[in-house]
Amino acid sequence: MLKKYDVIVVGAGHAGSEAAAAAANLGSSTLLITMDLTKIAQMSCNPAIGGIAKGQIVREIDALGGYTGLITDKATIQFRMLNRSKGPAMWSPRAQCDRMKFSLEWRKELEAIKNLDFFQDKVTQLIIEENSIKGVITQMGFAFRSKSVVLTNGTFLNGLMHIGSTQIIGGRMSEPSSIGITEQLLLLGFRTGRMKTGTPARLDGRSINFSKLESQAGDDNPSSFSFFNSDTSLLRQRPCYIAHTNSKVHESLRNNFSLSPLFNGIIKGVGPRYCPSIEDKVVTFSEKNSHQLFLEPEGFDTEEYYINGFSSSLPWEVQLRGLRLIEGLEEVQIFRPGYAIEYDFFDPTQLKNTLETKLMANLFFAGQINGTTGYEEAAAQGLIAGINASQKANDKDEFTLSRDEAYIGVLIDDLITKGVDEPYRMFTSRAEYRILLRQDNADLRLTPKAYYLGLAKEERYIRMKYKEGWINLLVDYFEKNSITPNEIENYLISIGSSPLRQKTKLVNLISRPDVTIFSLLEHSKELKKFCEPILNQRRDILECAEIAMKYKGYLAREQAIAQKAIKLDSLIIPGSIDYTRFMSISTEARQKLTRIKPRTIGQAARIPGISPSDINVLLVSFGR
Repeated sequence: MLKKYDVIVVGAGHAGSEAAAAAANLGSSTLLITMDLTKIAQMSCNPAIGGIAKGQIVREIDALGGYTGLITDKATIQFRMLNRSKGPAMWSPRAQCDRMKFSLEWRKELEAIKNLDFFQDKVTQLIIEENSIKGVITQMGFAFRSKSVVLTNGTFLNGLMHIGSTQIIGGRMSEPSSIGITEQLLLLGFRTGRMKTGTPARLDGRSINFSKLESQAGDDNPSSFSFFNSDTSLLRQRPCYIAHTNSKVHESLRNNFSLSPLFNGIIKGVGPRYCPSIEDKVVTFSEKNSHQLFLEPEGFDTEEYYINGFSSSLPWEVQLRGLRLIEGLEEVQIFRPGYAIEYDFFDPTQLKNTLETKLMANLFFAGQINGTTGYEEAAAQGLIAGINASQKANDKDEFTLSRDEAYIGVLIDDLITKGVDEPYRMFTSRAEYRILLRQDNADLRLTPKAYYLGLAKEERYIRMKYKEGWINLLVDYFEKNSITPNEIENYLISIGSSPLRQKTKLVNLISRPDVTIFSLLEHSKELKKFCEPILNQRRDILECAEIAMKYKGYLAREQAIAQKAIKLDSLIIPGSIDYTRFMSISTEARQKLTRIKPRTIGQAARIPGISPSDINVLLVSFGR
């Protein structure tokens, strides 16, 4: 007899790996089914984690007890904090990773988790009884039963790859697609569509003339993603390289656009606007004679390079000719060409904020199946879906995050409220409370929630409390202690800041935009002595305290705005409400409210096409 599980996770990509880990760590008996156990959390596209807004998401996953940050730190070959020249709300960590080590470390971590089993096969059918999920059936005929199921199928649902006129059925190069699940869900009334993504050629580093390219090194004092690893540093880093296209490259590509499935009508799916193919860039930005490209190493011990910015579905000969017109790549050889891939996704407005489907009880979706793109977005959804699949299987309370609590909350709310008409990617601009949702304070925001849930372990909680305590001590010290003009005068003059006329509280000095806590440490012996316990190992605490003081007014104002929005999100809309009876609401609003079925007034207000007057009608009808 086959074992019955609390949770079954289908797919072991970034979403599936986080989902399986979360469910098992919460005590649920969990089965992870994947077509290839050697490719767990495979970096199918670029070998990097983080970046603008994505880095914040990874820090949040880590704060909640997820694994992406920890694995990234073990596989990092270069670390950079992006947007340092901007405000702290924009700072975003990014790490180049050893792609093969990343997958291997994920497998090690998953195999060490109690309650987690593995099975290598393809899921072709869902077991459904009384409008509720009861398990899955695999290609080999295994029928695994469970209380809940999480689908994280990535690009494998009816996946179709394109290289020029060549079409290959598959979800990823050299891997078959998954057939059966989409067709079954369509019969049950789910809305689906097709999306497209792409990846560039992989280059042989031995054939690249790096002397003609611009080297891009990592940070001098590299940090890490996990809050557990904030006191470590990379012993060595591999550089990336910058190259540029030119008018000859563009002309060569343009002359062969008739061979591109993107332009000749073969590809029907919608592609990611924010990560366009080189063909798209040449057309959309026709006034530009050059586009920047990044050559990223795929690992410490390989000569394979990923050429970021040159995704393409053109015939391989056209790709190679275009690449060889780039300075430094005149003799380049490729390990494999770039390709585009089309796949099925499901309209995410069919989901609750737990990522459970509205049409089918105990069925959860996470990752690209919801119309998103990116490892980080997938991992975040997997974590939330895995938590809630476990909670539902064990009759426990659901776990959700709001827009003012996490980028993950913004991501999920955007998906279930607005839906997608192109692959969704997270940006800092999508978060209206981004000053509150910084990468440096993700543990302070979320670790207490994960600890009380049972996902974050005691060691993580203690480390967070230590950080919180020190921040409070530092703020108190700055508010109570002063610095004299003699101590700081030369430094202030050197940076062009107004010198002091009298003894001044440290908190007033740190509020100056050009003064940092680290510069004050160099000029105040008393402050340096006070900070001695954390100075060498926990620079992150000093930085977080500085932000708390320097942006105190902005933080308070944004928190006040968030509190107003929370009031609307606390007004629950009855699930049985009939929107068609509200004739004073616009037709468009009635249709969207009926289709999306928002859970709260706040969510309803965020649906595109719903006006303030429509919301007022609902509020009046509820006696508010």
